Amino acid sequence: MKTSADQSEHLRERVAEAFAKATPLHIRGSGSKDFLGETVHADTLDVTGHTGVVNYEPGELVMTARAGTPLAEIETVLDEAHQMLAFEPPHFGENATLGGTIASGLSGPARPFTGAARDFVLGCRIVNGQGQILRFGGEVMKNVAGYDLSRLMAGSYGTLGVLLDVSLKVLPVPRTQVTQVFEHTAAQALEQISDWQLKPWPITGAYWEDGKTYLRLAGATSSVESACEKLGGDALDDDRAFWHAVREHQRPFFTTTDRPLWRVSLPPAAPMLDIDGDCVIDWGGAQRWLQSDMDAVALRRIVKEAGGHASVYRGDALPRFHPIGESIMALQKRLKKSMDPAGILNPGRIYPEL
Repeated sequence: MKTSADQSEHLRERVAEAFAKATPLHIRGSGSKDFLGETVHADTLDVTGHTGVVNYEPGELVMTARAGTPLAEIETVLDEAHQMLAFEPPHFGENATLGGTIASGLSGPARPFTGAARDFVLGCRIVNGQGQILRFGGEVMKNVAGYDLSRLMAGSYGTLGVLLDVSLKVLPVPRTQVTQVFEHTAAQALEQISDWQLKPWPITGAYWEDGKTYLRLAGATSSVESACEKLGGDALDDDRAFWHAVREHQRPFFTTTDRPLWRVSLPPAAPMLDIDGDCVIDWGGAQRWLQSDMDAVALRRIVKEAGGHASVYRGDALPRFHPIGESIMALQKRLKKSMDPAGILNPGRIYPEL
């Protein structure tokens, strides 16, 4: 059921009141991403009532929707026009919202091939930490410091502002999609995927799990068929269901253990790391999901030495996000201060200092 309600003024008033009283706020949608980051101990500002597609021009490949709009509703509207969110955002829950999707900055299996969530953000309207409504995008894409704030909202977890509306670039659904399966060790998969990506093939997914590499191709029928002829491998039946399960962490790897789950981001060509535990490979090697009981400090040291970083998706290790250097933290603090001078928006959600 499609809903529409503009609560911009209500949300602005709540933030303005909180700013006046120096009262912290926990900005929250459906809660589908609550497991990410630290717990925010503050009064809840619920944005789920702020819903509706504000504008959608299929011919322009642009959609603007309110932050509380269910992601499923947005995808249904797009599907009717044979279009999609090409960054494949994971829902992690039936009621995931657009605001939570952008605030968490998460992207699915297509991310290294089509772009990240932030790459599709064209503009946004937000409430800053002083209760002021600001608009970024189009001809006013940057603020005085030169930051592309509309895209900086992606992955900010609500610490820079309360998202009201987001304008997104959308893309046509590929005419043809197939997935080829190959038998590989993890090391073989990394090497082979690296070679494949040098080819002019329409690759939109590269995933390894339990001795098998899954390569998704999507685009014009002739391009997909030509690539398949050169690749070989076995065609995967019902590959859309497979990639949905990968995106939503519904594969057995994610559902059959209570061990800590780590998201490890690495250069795609990085070799398999000497870390105790089980692993699957996504994003062609740039994202690896690791189940491990290894000490968090030791694990992160190994990952850092390989040029990456590790965040906790499931488990008690702290901090949940990989620690950042002093210079980057100083920049983050300045940005936070400019957008939320009283520090009332989702304090501590990413790092205690923010």
